Amino acid sequence: MRIAISTGGGDAPGLNAVIRAAVLSAVDRGWHVLGIKRGYMGLLGEDDVIPLGRDDVRGIGHLGGTILRTTNRGNPFRYPVKQDDGTFLEVDRSDELMDNARNLGIDALISIGGDGSLAIAQKLATKGLRVVSVPKTIDNDVSGTITTFGFDTAVTTAMEAIDKLHTTAESHDRVIVMEVMGRDTGFIALHSGVAGAAHAILLPEIPYSVDKLCDAIMERERRGRTFDIVVVAEGAFPAGGEGSIIGASLPGQAKRVGGVAEIVAKQIAEKTGKECRSLVLGHLQRGGMPTGYDRLLATRFGGAAVQAVEEGKWGQMVALQSPDIVTVPIEQVLGKPRRVDPNHDLVRTARRLGISFGD
Repeated sequence: MRIAISTGGGDAPGLNAVIRAAVLSAVDRGWHVLGIKRGYMGLLGEDDVIPLGRDDVRGIGHLGGTILRTTNRGNPFRYPVKQDDGTFLEVDRSDELMDNARNLGIDALISIGGDGSLAIAQKLATKGLRVVSVPKTIDNDVSGTITTFGFDTAVTTAMEAIDKLHTTAESHDRVIVMEVMGRDTGFIALHSGVAGAAHAILLPEIPYSVDKLCDAIMERERRGRTFDIVVVAEGAFPAGGEGSIIGASLPGQAKRVGGVAEIVAKQIAEKTGKECRSLVLGHLQRGGMPTGYDRLLATRFGGAAVQAVEEGKWGQMVALQSPDIVTVPIEQVLGKPRRVDPNHDLVRTARRLGISFGD
Protein backbone atom coordinates (compact mmCIF):
# COMPACT_ATOMS: atom_id res chain seq x y z
CA MET A 1 0.00 0.00 0.00
CA ARG A 2 1.23 3.46 -0.88
CA ILE A 3 -0.64 6.36 0.69
CA ALA A 4 -0.25 10.12 0.37
CA ILE A 5 -0.91 12.86 2.92
CA SER A 6 -1.85 16.46 2.19
CA THR A 7 -2.52 19.47 4.41
CA GLY A 8 -4.69 22.22 2.92
CA GLY A 9 -6.36 25.46 3.93
CA GLY A 10 -5.29 27.55 6.91
CA ASP A 11 -2.74 25.99 9.23
CA ALA A 12 -3.66 24.82 12.72
CA PRO A 13 -1.61 23.71 15.72
CA GLY A 14 -1.59 19.91 15.63
CA LEU A 15 -1.10 19.32 11.91
CA ASN A 16 2.36 17.90 12.45
CA ALA A 17 1.04 15.58 15.14
CA VAL A 18 -1.49 14.19 12.62
CA ILE A 19 1.24 13.71 10.02
CA ARG A 20 3.50 11.99 12.53
CA ALA A 21 0.80 9.62 13.76
CA ALA A 22 -0.34 8.75 10.24
CA VAL A 23 3.19 8.10 8.99
CA LEU A 24 4.19 5.95 11.97
CA SER A 25 0.91 4.01 11.83
CA ALA A 26 1.35 3.38 8.11
CA VAL A 27 5.02 2.40 8.39
CA ASP A 28 4.09 0.00 11.18
CA ARG A 29 1.84 -1.75 8.65
CA GLY A 30 4.65 -1.94 6.13
CA TRP A 31 3.17 0.74 3.88
CA HIS A 32 4.91 3.50 1.93
CA VAL A 33 3.97 7.13 2.57
CA LEU A 34 4.26 10.21 0.38
CA GLY A 35 3.79 13.81 1.49
CA ILE A 36 2.17 16.24 -0.94
CA LYS A 37 3.59 19.72 -0.50
CA ARG A 38 1.30 22.77 -0.21
CA GLY A 39 -2.11 21.17 -0.37
CA TYR A 40 -2.50 19.64 -3.82
CA MET A 41 0.22 21.75 -5.43
CA GLY A 42 2.61 18.80 -5.33
CA LEU A 43 0.22 16.71 -7.44
CA LEU A 44 -0.21 19.57 -9.90
CA GLY A 45 3.51 19.96 -10.56
CA GLU A 46 3.65 23.26 -8.70
CA ASP A 47 5.61 21.79 -5.77
CA ASP A 48 7.10 18.48 -4.64
CA VAL A 49 5.83 15.10 -3.54
CA ILE A 50 8.25 13.70 -0.96
CA PRO A 51 8.70 10.34 0.76
CA LEU A 52 7.89 10.27 4.47
CA GLY A 53 9.40 7.75 6.87
CA ARG A 54 10.14 7.47 10.56
CA ASP A 55 13.14 9.78 10.39
CA ASP A 56 11.15 12.46 8.55
CA VAL A 57 8.55 12.78 11.31
CA ARG A 58 10.85 12.37 14.29
CA GLY A 59 10.38 15.16 16.83
CA ILE A 60 7.60 17.06 15.03
CA GLY A 61 4.56 16.14 17.16
CA HIS A 62 4.93 19.15 19.43
CA LEU A 63 5.61 21.65 16.66
CA GLY A 64 3.10 24.08 15.22
CA GLY A 65 2.56 24.55 11.49
CA THR A 66 3.00 21.72 8.99
CA ILE A 67 6.15 20.22 7.53
CA LEU A 68 4.19 19.77 4.28
CA ARG A 69 3.28 23.47 4.14
CA THR A 70 -0.25 24.46 3.16
CA THR A 71 -2.26 26.82 0.97
CA ASN A 72 -5.83 27.92 0.42
CA ARG A 73 -5.20 28.69 -3.26
CA GLY A 74 -4.79 25.19 -4.68
CA ASN A 75 -8.32 23.98 -5.45
CA PRO A 76 -7.69 21.69 -8.47
CA PHE A 77 -11.29 22.14 -9.63
CA ARG A 78 -11.05 25.94 -9.59
CA TYR A 79 -7.35 26.58 -10.01
CA PRO A 80 -6.61 30.31 -10.50
CA VAL A 81 -4.42 31.06 -13.51
CA LYS A 82 -3.22 34.64 -13.92
CA GLN A 83 -3.83 36.16 -17.34
CA ASP A 84 -1.70 38.70 -19.19
CA ASP A 85 -4.06 41.50 -18.18
CA GLY A 86 -3.65 40.68 -14.49
CA THR A 87 -7.03 39.00 -14.06
CA PHE A 88 -7.48 35.40 -13.00
CA LEU A 89 -9.15 32.59 -14.92
CA GLU A 90 -10.33 29.50 -13.02
CA VAL A 91 -9.29 26.22 -14.63
CA ASP A 92 -10.28 22.64 -13.78
CA ARG A 93 -7.02 20.70 -13.29
CA SER A 94 -8.55 17.73 -11.46
CA ASP A 95 -7.92 15.28 -14.32
CA GLU A 96 -4.25 16.27 -14.30
CA LEU A 97 -4.15 15.65 -10.56
CA MET A 98 -5.76 12.22 -10.95
CA ASP A 99 -3.27 11.24 -13.67
CA ASN A 100 -0.30 12.30 -11.53
CA ALA A 101 -1.65 10.38 -8.54
CA ARG A 102 -1.93 7.24 -10.67
CA ASN A 103 1.56 7.73 -12.09
CA LEU A 104 2.95 7.96 -8.54
CA GLY A 105 1.19 4.71 -7.60
CA ILE A 106 -0.89 6.37 -4.88
CA ASP A 107 -3.44 3.88 -3.56
CA ALA A 108 -5.15 6.24 -1.12
CA LEU A 109 -5.05 9.84 0.07
CA ILE A 110 -5.38 11.21 3.60
CA SER A 111 -6.59 14.77 3.17
CA ILE A 112 -6.26 17.01 6.24
CA GLY A 113 -8.25 20.22 6.08
CA GLY A 114 -11.36 22.24 6.82
CA ASP A 115 -14.55 22.87 4.86
CA GLY A 116 -12.82 23.72 1.61
CA SER A 117 -10.48 20.74 1.75
CA LEU A 118 -13.35 18.44 2.67
CA ALA A 119 -15.33 19.61 -0.36
CA ILE A 120 -12.33 19.03 -2.64
CA ALA A 121 -11.76 15.58 -1.13
CA GLN A 122 -15.40 14.65 -1.75
CA LYS A 123 -15.18 15.70 -5.40
CA LEU A 124 -11.92 13.77 -5.86
CA ALA A 125 -13.62 10.73 -4.33
CA THR A 126 -16.37 10.95 -6.94
CA LYS A 127 -13.65 10.92 -9.62
CA GLY A 128 -12.31 7.64 -8.24
CA LEU A 129 -9.56 8.71 -5.84
CA ARG A 130 -9.71 6.71 -2.61
CA VAL A 131 -9.84 9.39 0.07
CA VAL A 132 -10.06 9.55 3.85
CA SER A 133 -10.28 13.00 5.45
CA VAL A 134 -9.15 14.47 8.76
CA PRO A 135 -11.05 17.60 9.89
CA LYS A 136 -8.89 20.62 10.69
CA THR A 137 -9.96 24.09 11.78
CA ILE A 138 -9.19 26.35 14.70
CA ASP A 139 -12.72 27.77 14.32
CA ASN A 140 -14.25 24.43 15.40
CA ASP A 141 -16.92 24.80 12.70
CA VAL A 142 -16.79 21.35 11.07
CA SER A 143 -19.94 19.39 11.80
CA GLY A 144 -19.94 15.68 12.61
CA THR A 145 -17.17 16.03 15.19
CA ILE A 146 -17.41 17.41 18.71
CA THR A 147 -14.22 19.39 18.24
CA THR A 148 -11.21 19.71 15.97
CA PHE A 149 -7.53 19.94 16.82
CA GLY A 150 -6.15 23.48 16.91
CA PHE A 151 -9.26 24.91 18.56
CA ASP A 152 -8.04 24.38 22.10
CA THR A 153 -4.70 26.01 21.28
CA ALA A 154 -6.40 29.00 19.66
CA VAL A 155 -8.70 29.44 22.67
CA THR A 156 -5.73 29.23 25.03
CA THR A 157 -3.82 31.84 23.02
CA ALA A 158 -6.83 34.20 23.06
CA MET A 159 -7.48 33.60 26.76
CA GLU A 160 -3.87 34.40 27.67
CA ALA A 161 -4.17 37.65 25.69
CA ILE A 162 -7.33 38.55 27.60
CA ASP A 163 -5.52 37.89 30.88
CA LYS A 164 -2.86 40.42 29.90
CA LEU A 165 -5.40 42.97 28.69
CA HIS A 166 -7.18 42.94 32.04
CA THR A 167 -4.23 44.52 33.84
CA THR A 168 -3.56 47.32 31.36
CA ALA A 169 -7.27 48.07 30.85
CA GLU A 170 -7.85 48.38 34.59
CA SER A 171 -4.75 50.49 35.08
CA HIS A 172 -5.98 53.08 32.55
CA ASP A 173 -9.76 52.74 33.03
CA ARG A 174 -10.02 51.80 29.37
CA VAL A 175 -12.31 49.73 27.19
CA ILE A 176 -10.25 47.32 25.11
CA VAL A 177 -11.88 45.52 22.18
CA MET A 178 -10.04 42.38 21.06
CA GLU A 179 -10.84 40.75 17.71
CA VAL A 180 -10.39 37.00 17.33
CA MET A 181 -10.86 34.68 14.37
CA GLY A 182 -14.30 33.36 13.50
CA ARG A 183 -15.71 34.45 10.15
CA ASP A 184 -18.98 32.54 10.44
CA THR A 185 -18.92 31.12 13.92
CA GLY A 186 -17.96 32.45 17.33
CA PHE A 187 -16.61 29.46 19.22
CA ILE A 188 -13.16 31.00 19.82
CA ALA A 189 -14.68 34.29 21.01
CA LEU A 190 -17.19 32.54 23.26
CA HIS A 191 -14.81 30.06 24.88
CA SER A 192 -11.90 32.46 25.33
CA GLY A 193 -14.18 35.27 26.46
CA VAL A 194 -15.83 33.20 29.16
CA ALA A 195 -12.56 31.58 30.25
CA GLY A 196 -10.81 34.96 30.34
CA ALA A 197 -13.64 36.72 32.20
CA ALA A 198 -14.38 39.22 29.44
CA HIS A 199 -17.23 41.64 30.06
CA ALA A 200 -18.80 41.45 26.61
CA ILE A 201 -18.62 38.96 23.75
CA LEU A 202 -19.85 39.65 20.21
CA LEU A 203 -20.61 36.65 17.98
CA PRO A 204 -21.75 36.17 14.37
CA GLU A 205 -24.63 34.07 15.73
CA ILE A 206 -25.98 36.90 17.93
CA PRO A 207 -26.25 40.23 16.06
CA TYR A 208 -25.37 43.04 18.41
CA SER A 209 -26.61 46.53 19.18
CA VAL A 210 -23.90 49.08 19.96
CA ASP A 211 -26.36 50.95 22.15
CA LYS A 212 -27.04 47.89 24.27
CA LEU A 213 -23.33 47.11 24.45
CA CYS A 214 -22.69 50.66 25.67
CA ASP A 215 -25.52 50.37 28.18
CA ALA A 216 -23.79 47.33 29.67
CA ILE A 217 -20.46 49.19 29.81
CA MET A 218 -22.00 52.20 31.56
CA GLU A 219 -23.88 49.96 33.99
CA ARG A 220 -20.54 48.47 35.03
CA GLU A 221 -19.18 51.98 35.52
CA ARG A 222 -22.10 52.87 37.78
CA ARG A 223 -21.10 49.88 39.89
CA GLY A 224 -17.56 51.23 40.16
CA ARG A 225 -16.00 49.03 37.46
CA THR A 226 -14.34 51.52 35.15
CA PHE A 227 -12.71 49.22 32.61
CA ASP A 228 -14.04 46.63 30.15
CA ILE A 229 -12.77 43.84 27.93
CA VAL A 230 -14.85 43.19 24.82
CA VAL A 231 -14.05 40.07 22.76
CA VAL A 232 -15.43 40.14 19.23
CA ALA A 233 -15.35 37.47 16.54
CA GLU A 234 -14.15 38.86 13.21
CA GLY A 235 -17.47 37.94 11.59
CA ALA A 236 -19.69 39.63 14.18
CA PHE A 237 -22.15 42.17 12.79
CA PRO A 238 -24.77 44.61 14.09
CA ALA A 239 -28.47 43.77 14.04
CA GLY A 240 -29.85 44.82 10.68
CA GLY A 241 -26.36 45.34 9.30
CA GLU A 242 -23.53 43.24 7.90
CA GLY A 243 -20.00 42.24 8.73
CA SER A 244 -16.89 44.21 7.82
CA ILE A 245 -15.86 42.58 4.52
CA ILE A 246 -12.38 43.38 3.26
CA GLY A 247 -12.49 41.37 0.04
CA ALA A 248 -11.00 38.11 -1.21
CA SER A 249 -7.45 37.45 -2.35
CA LEU A 250 -8.32 35.29 -5.37
CA PRO A 251 -11.38 33.99 -7.24
CA GLY A 252 -13.07 31.09 -5.48
CA GLN A 253 -11.89 32.11 -2.05
CA ALA A 254 -14.28 33.02 0.74
CA LYS A 255 -14.71 36.68 1.48
CA ARG A 256 -12.30 37.97 4.07
CA VAL A 257 -13.72 39.81 7.03
CA GLY A 258 -12.07 41.89 9.71
CA GLY A 259 -11.69 45.29 11.24
CA VAL A 260 -14.81 44.99 13.38
CA ALA A 261 -12.85 45.60 16.61
CA GLU A 262 -11.69 49.02 15.44
CA ILE A 263 -15.23 49.92 14.35
CA VAL A 264 -16.76 48.84 17.65
CA ALA A 265 -14.07 50.63 19.69
CA LYS A 266 -14.72 53.92 17.87
CA GLN A 267 -18.47 53.57 18.37
CA ILE A 268 -18.07 52.88 22.09
CA ALA A 269 -15.79 55.89 22.50
CA GLU A 270 -18.25 58.15 20.68
CA LYS A 271 -21.27 56.99 22.68
CA THR A 272 -19.73 56.69 26.15
CA GLY A 273 -16.85 59.15 26.13
CA LYS A 274 -14.61 56.41 27.51
CA GLU A 275 -11.08 55.88 26.28
CA CYS A 276 -11.02 52.84 23.98
CA ARG A 277 -8.36 50.74 22.32
CA SER A 278 -8.65 47.89 19.84
CA LEU A 279 -6.39 45.09 18.72
CA VAL A 280 -6.60 42.17 16.33
CA LEU A 281 -5.14 38.92 17.62
CA GLY A 282 -5.00 37.57 14.08
CA HIS A 283 -2.65 34.78 13.12
CA LEU A 284 -1.19 34.45 16.59
CA GLN A 285 -4.13 32.09 17.07
CA ARG A 286 -2.82 29.79 14.35
CA GLY A 287 0.77 29.76 15.52
CA GLY A 288 2.79 28.14 18.25
CA MET A 289 2.97 24.71 19.80
CA PRO A 290 -0.33 22.82 20.18
CA THR A 291 -1.70 22.25 23.66
CA GLY A 292 -1.59 18.78 25.16
CA TYR A 293 -5.26 18.26 24.29
CA ASP A 294 -4.70 19.17 20.64
CA ARG A 295 -1.62 16.94 20.40
CA LEU A 296 -3.59 13.98 21.71
CA LEU A 297 -6.61 14.61 19.48
CA ALA A 298 -4.42 15.12 16.41
CA THR A 299 -2.54 11.91 17.17
CA ARG A 300 -5.80 9.99 17.55
CA PHE A 301 -7.07 11.43 14.26
CA GLY A 302 -3.87 10.48 12.41
CA GLY A 303 -3.95 6.91 13.67
CA ALA A 304 -7.68 6.61 12.96
CA ALA A 305 -7.23 7.88 9.39
CA VAL A 306 -4.75 5.10 8.62
CA GLN A 307 -7.10 2.59 10.24
CA ALA A 308 -9.90 3.90 7.99
CA VAL A 309 -7.66 3.42 4.94
CA GLU A 310 -6.95 -0.15 6.02
CA GLU A 311 -10.69 -0.79 6.35
CA GLY A 312 -11.48 0.82 3.00
CA LYS A 313 -13.71 3.56 4.39
CA TRP A 314 -13.41 5.76 1.33
CA GLY A 315 -15.12 9.12 1.29
CA GLN A 316 -15.22 9.14 5.10
CA MET A 317 -13.98 11.67 7.64
CA VAL A 318 -12.61 10.72 11.04
CA ALA A 319 -14.40 12.49 13.86
CA LEU A 320 -14.53 12.75 17.63
CA GLN A 321 -17.83 11.60 19.06
CA SER A 322 -16.78 11.23 22.66
CA PRO A 323 -15.34 9.06 23.90
CA ASP A 324 -14.67 7.43 20.54
CA ILE A 325 -13.07 8.35 17.25
CA VAL A 326 -15.48 7.32 14.49
CA THR A 327 -15.86 7.87 10.76
CA VAL A 328 -18.70 9.75 9.06
CA PRO A 329 -19.40 10.27 5.34
CA ILE A 330 -17.84 13.50 4.12
CA GLU A 331 -21.00 14.34 2.18
CA GLN A 332 -22.95 14.41 5.45
CA VAL A 333 -20.88 17.23 6.92
CA LEU A 334 -20.51 19.46 3.85
CA GLY A 335 -22.63 22.59 3.84
CA LYS A 336 -23.56 22.17 7.49
CA PRO A 337 -21.04 24.23 9.46
CA ARG A 338 -21.23 24.07 13.24
CA ARG A 339 -22.33 27.34 14.78
CA VAL A 340 -22.78 28.58 18.32
CA ASP A 341 -26.29 27.86 19.57
CA PRO A 342 -27.53 31.12 21.15
CA ASN A 343 -29.36 28.96 23.70
CA HIS A 344 -26.36 26.80 24.56
CA ASP A 345 -25.71 26.37 28.26
CA LEU A 346 -22.36 28.19 27.96
CA VAL A 347 -24.12 31.25 26.50
CA ARG A 348 -26.79 31.09 29.22
CA THR A 349 -24.14 30.72 31.91
CA ALA A 350 -22.19 33.67 30.50
CA ARG A 351 -25.29 35.85 30.64
CA ARG A 352 -25.87 34.89 34.27
CA LEU A 353 -22.29 35.87 35.01
CA GLY A 354 -23.05 39.33 33.69
CA ILE A 355 -21.38 39.01 30.30
CA SER A 356 -23.13 41.07 27.64
CA PHE A 357 -23.66 39.79 24.10
CA GLY A 358 -24.78 43.20 22.91
CA ASP A 359 -28.36 42.08 22.39
